[in-house]
Amino acid sequence: VESFNGKLRDELLNREWFRSRAEAKVLIERWRQFYNEQRPHSAHGYKPPATVRRNWSEPDTIHPGLTA
Repeated sequence: VESFNGKLRDELLNREWFRSRAEAKVLIERWRQFYNEQRPHSAHGYKPPATVRRNWSEPDTIHPGLTA
């Protein structure tokens, strides 16, 4: 959470001057979606969390005829 808060502050809050609370909500939500869907994360091998989540949740391929 601390990393997220720091990135939010550095990448959005310190760079924008919000004219209203409504504008702030829209821009923060847009940034949050970017953070989760597109922004590469070093902890995930520079892949976005959404990509890692999709790859993790897909079942491994089972190859018929192979035995241990």
